[in-house]
Amino acid sequence: MILSFLSASAVIAAASVFAFKLALWKAILIFIFGPPAFTLLYMLFFTVVSAFVDNTKPIERQSRLCARGVVGISRLALGWCGVKTRVVGIEKLPEGECFQLVANHRSLFDPLIIVRCLKKYNVSFIGKPSALAIPVIGKIGYGAGCLPIDRENNRNALKTVVTAINYVKTEICSMAVFPEGTRNKTDAPLLPFRAGCFKIAQKANAPLVIACIKGSRDISKNMFRRKTETELVILEVISAEKNAAMSTAQLADHSSRLIEKCYTE
Repeated sequence: MILSFLSASAVIAAASVFAFKLALWKAILIFIFGPPAFTLLYMLFFTVVSAFVDNTKPIERQSRLCARGVVGISRLALGWCGVKTRVVGIEKLPEGECFQLVANHRSLFDPLIIVRCLKKYNVSFIGKPSALAIPVIGKIGYGAGCLPIDRENNRNALKTVVTAINYVKTEICSMAVFPEGTRNKTDAPLLPFRAGCFKIAQKANAPLVIACIKGSRDISKNMFRRKTETELVILEVISAEKNAAMSTAQLADHSSRLIEKCYTE
């Protein structure tokens, strides 16, 4: 996305020099300030789109425009912050069916990494209500299938899980969940996993994808200064049949051990 904006700015700047005989210094200004201008126009467009999203009830059909917007906004944010991600094991992902993805959570950028890197697989995520309360971005995310979960209210949390099950089961979108329940700010590789979220794959009769995100914790201290190298590693895909044969506690324990081993390697 950022490269596209830079390329567009370069083309416009060069065309301005030759077509309009613009002074070189003015062309340089167009190149420098072009990407922010394109970004602003991009956000203005999705501000209009967000006005038509009703985030007071579950969606019956995913807005493809919102889904593309979430991917685009993720690419913009990660691009401006200098994040580069290498994806390992993507060939393991199921083709043509929705799934539940679970991963570790050490950075606010983790959902953006998942959405951007797995755009082909139409992955939305369950996150904190505050994330989906962000003006414009929150409503665009909701239209794409992202869901807020209130960890302090078990009844509301259960409603979110039931909605996520329906989204996967009816193939609205795949769902990414962070079983730790919150961002891990400790020195420990992982926080304890909450087994309840593994019901999504079981009840939706869908595959469970276990993934590990590495390096994202460094993004906040590196942003706007230098690039951050990150990895999204697809560790294992457990079929719907195997999910049904295991308890949620077993799935949580198995996923936790796999992710911890990958993270500490």
